[in-house]
Amino acid sequence: MKLINQKWFSNWMSFRYKNFKQFYYLKSTLKLLIPNRYFQWRLSSLLKHAEKRNDKSYLFERINHYIKIEKPFASIPDSLRIGDIKFPDKLKTYHFDTREFTRYFPDDYRINRIFGDVSYLPKNPSIVKSRPITPDNSNAILLNLNKIRHFTFPKDITPYHQKKNKLIWRGALYEHHTLRLKCLQTLYDYEQCDIGHTSNRQPYLKWRKPRLNMYNMLQHKFVMVIEGNDVATSLKWVMASNSVVIMTKPRFETWFMESKLIPDYHYILVNDDYSDVIEKINHYLAHPDQALQIINNAHAYIQQFKNKKREKLISLMVLNKYFQLQQ
Repeated sequence: MKLINQKWFSNWMSFRYKNFKQFYYLKSTLKLLIPNRYFQWRLSSLLKHAEKRNDKSYLFERINHYIKIEKPFASIPDSLRIGDIKFPDKLKTYHFDTREFTRYFPDDYRINRIFGDVSYLPKNPSIVKSRPITPDNSNAILLNLNKIRHFTFPKDITPYHQKKNKLIWRGALYEHHTLRLKCLQTLYDYEQCDIGHTSNRQPYLKWRKPRLNMYNMLQHKFVMVIEGNDVATSLKWVMASNSVVIMTKPRFETWFMESKLIPDYHYILVNDDYSDVIEKINHYLAHPDQALQIINNAHAYIQQFKNKKREKLISLMVLNKYFQLQQ
């Protein structure tokens, strides 16, 4: 394939892989034309239907993972009345993703929400996109926020055996990205690794490399996934592909339930100092059947998030539990 055709095809495939915010905004805005009373009228029947489902135990396992609080809690003064929430100037996707489900509940209900990357534990029960993976994270209640960015499941057309025998990584680099910095320091000079950051910051320019689109990233057998401000956005689309995720044990989780991922089953686990990465690459290159099994396991894990009706029901039940426990 000629170079110009390769570039065109690469750009076209990456275009197909993307979620488009413009369409998302249009669709979300049009939904707001439907009166809230319609959704509030439907809530009771949706919740009753959940009690009769064959996968009821699975539903409640998910719900109790996202909202771990079991005892009543007091509403805080800073919480917002649902009916008073205004359209924001920024973080619009968070607003739309929250509003999609809060409109099923009465306007007088109150909600405490923290938008953006949350890498700390809230002092009070709060709706968040992400939380630290710790035993005491019950105040952080997960909802599927900013899903237009985080929940992308591309259909990878390149089989594993046709991909390059290399590890790839691209991403932003800031001073507080300690894992990314350590990865670059440890692996940048290895022939088996094509890794580099895409930021224009001193003193890290020596590790800077050109950006790559999703299609080009997925032409490699191994894709490094590294947490930044909280979770790594790339984790979902790499797990949906025919490449293998290599990463350290996750420290944060979202609606994707990163804490439920099993090392060396859903992804290849490496040390926090990345000292064993080359050894792991060589092992799985020598045992492609094991790499393919991890890919299959990752695909199976992804499937649970593709049932849109069930995901919607779980979101409503998480919020329902939150409002029922709030005093």
